[in-house]
This record gives sequence, structure tokens and C-alpha cells, in this order.
Amino acid sequence: MPRAKGGFKTRRRRKKVLAMTKGYYSAKSRLFRVATEAVDKALQYAYRDRKVNKREFRSLWIIRINAAVRAAGLTYSQFMTGLKKAQVTINRKSLADMAYNDPESFTKLAETVKEKLAA
Repeated sequence: MPRAKGGFKTRRRRKKVLAMTKGYYSAKSRLFRVATEAVDKALQYAYRDRKVNKREFRSLWIIRINAAVRAAGLTYSQFMTGLKKAQVTINRKSLADMAYNDPESFTKLAETVKEKLAA
């Protein structure tokens, strides 16, 4: 029985892994065994950080909204409560974008919220 050296399929699988490690430092980009470990770890980090990314962006939006609302004389929680009372359904991403790029309209929105809270 002839010895199986692992031809086309094995070479293709190894080349795929080594292509994924292009740009890695030292043996991680050259040696298959080390490269496999590096790729596995990188894919784990990528999976985890796709979730973390969503958390961090929501946190950034809340920080931006809070800063803009404080300038208008409210707190973040008061502002969000006022939006619900005014039946304004804008998500935090849009609110943060408005606060960052269009402060005049955000200030008008904050004034509307103040009126609803006072009433």
C-alpha cells in the first residue's frame, strides 16, 4: 500500500490558513502549526468583538446624547422619559448623530421634551 503524502487537498487547506495569517509576525505567518493556532485565536477574538462592538457603540451614543442634553439643562434619564411622553420614537444612534452633527435641531427637540415634562 503506497504512502499517502497528502497532496492537493492538504496543500489547499494549508495555503488557505497561511493566506489568512499574511502580515502576522514571525513564525505565525510562515509555519502551518503556529499559523493554525494564530488563526483560531484571531477568529475567536473577531467573534467576541463583533458583540463587544455593539455594546461600545451604544455606550458612545448614550455619552454623546447625555453631553448634548446636559447643555440643554436636562439629564439623560429625564430626556429619555420626556421623549417617551412626547411619543417621539428616535433610536439612540440617530439621536447621537443629531446631537453631534445638528445641534440646533437637537436643542429644539430638547425644548419640546422640557415642555412635555413640565406639563
